[in-house]
Amino acid sequence: MSGWKPGDRRPASGAMIRVDQAGEYGATRIYAGQLAILGDRSPASRAVNRMAQQEERHRAFFDAMIARRGVRPTALQPLWNVAGFALGAVTAAIGPEAAMACTAAVETEIDKHYSDQLQALGDSDPELSAAVADFQAEEVEHRETALAAGAQNAPGYPMLSGLIRLGCKVAIATAKRI
Repeated sequence: MSGWKPGDRRPASGAMIRVDQAGEYGATRIYAGQLAILGDRSPASRAVNRMAQQEERHRAFFDAMIARRGVRPTALQPLWNVAGFALGAVTAAIGPEAAMACTAAVETEIDKHYSDQLQALGDSDPELSAAVADFQAEEVEHRETALAAGAQNAPGYPMLSGLIRLGCKVAIATAKRI
């Protein structure tokens, strides 16, 4: 534990926890959409299922941290629910490589986001820093898995990746405030 007690003021940590929980929730919805289209028998779906299980663990951690620290969750969670599932389903419908391109794009932005958070946190919140560092390593692993599975062979990869990365940046900025 970091010594944090209810009532302690950590506005920066609160926004970080809110956006991290929203992002991990969105990731679980992306993978749910992909699995709904890919089914459960392809090599891509096995990889997606492994990544989805890790994202679910990340989300559960941030759900608990939101409750324990009294952080207001994002009001946009219903949007992340629909948008995440739709993004996953659409990319999987294009094909397994497009599903992997989605993962590579999302995880590229999450890696950068988590690096920025770790730098901003310094040693001010050891519990949050430890979780972010742990989860970041898994997100990088997801990106590398997606690239190894042919993400860059997806139709229109540069444009697809750029649009998804832009969407992630907008989602991160929005979830910090709303």
